[in-house]
Amino acid sequence: MLTLPWLGNAWAGHNAAPHTALVFPRDTGFHPDFQTEWWYLTGWLNDKAGITSHGFQITFFRRRIPSTQKLKSALAAKHLLFAHAAVTDLAGKTMLHAQTIARWSGLEWGTNRLETAGAQLLQTGIRIGGWSLSTQTHGLSARLFADNFSLDLQLLFSQDRLLQGMNGHSQKGPDASYWSKYYSVPHLNVQGHLRLQGQQYKAGPKSTAWLDHEWSHGFIPPPAVGWDWIGMNLEDGSALTLFQLRKPDGKALWHGGSFRKNNTLLIFKNDQITFKPLRQWTSPASGATYPVDWQIQTPAGLWVVKALLDPQELDSRATTGTIYWEGISAIYDDQNRIIGKGYLEMTGYAEPLRM
Repeated sequence: MLTLPWLGNAWAGHNAAPHTALVFPRDTGFHPDFQTEWWYLTGWLNDKAGITSHGFQITFFRRRIPSTQKLKSALAAKHLLFAHAAVTDLAGKTMLHAQTIARWSGLEWGTNRLETAGAQLLQTGIRIGGWSLSTQTHGLSARLFADNFSLDLQLLFSQDRLLQGMNGHSQKGPDASYWSKYYSVPHLNVQGHLRLQGQQYKAGPKSTAWLDHEWSHGFIPPPAVGWDWIGMNLEDGSALTLFQLRKPDGKALWHGGSFRKNNTLLIFKNDQITFKPLRQWTSPASGATYPVDWQIQTPAGLWVVKALLDPQELDSRATTGTIYWEGISAIYDDQNRIIGKGYLEMTGYAEPLRM
């Protein structure tokens, strides 16, 4: 999701406890010894009739700065925190997005009154000014205020956490030294409201979200230039995650993903997944061409993922230094029936991704 070339390749310490089991709720908090971390929330709002009207994305990133870790000052910038947010208006066929960034000492949220940004160690809690994602009773709260939109959402757990990869250890290439710790929380029930250009929209029946939390020292191996990822909440309660890392020629370097249905979890191996682009869209802003419809073959079945709106490209060069496509999409079965919705993300199409 991000590229921070000005920090260089700071991958020291990549052997830190690669197969340590995840422990909750501790691992919902931040991991100060890891280089890169993010909390990634996507979902959609339905209107009062249950028709999907808007998609939303809120992502908080943390990036460790190795060169400042030994500084003694409580105000030393030992981490960068930054966040992206986007709202897709399906009826208006538009997407609005915003971004923010802050330096952070690494002291826990609330312990340094001079800081307006921070994160919590033992539970989900991250803030940058008026943007926040925090633990609440039975779920999470997400709030942000941007120029043209704001979100005030409560996200209630309806399913257990889903550990990606092997018990939360997700390999990211043929070289086993590239990996992340990774879990998801699918099928979050959404309450609250969106304010968009002066209009307020309340989350209606079956408004739904998905949370990913991932942390790593080395996420994208050479020669990969980017990835394609989907997280889908299916109408029957199933959850589908799929990703591929791409080489410069567009061919896949590595695949991964999972499918959970009725408490049965399938973890897909690299050679069990095939991504096939079906339709492309070219951004008039960046000139990048994205496959906005995909056919994906897995051991659990054949799926087709289609963007619900083509222009869902985000220019985040002011914070993470990259341009990427991230948008609400529908998933179809092999009978061409819509069976769920979620988000599709594509990076490395405007330029190679560097992490």
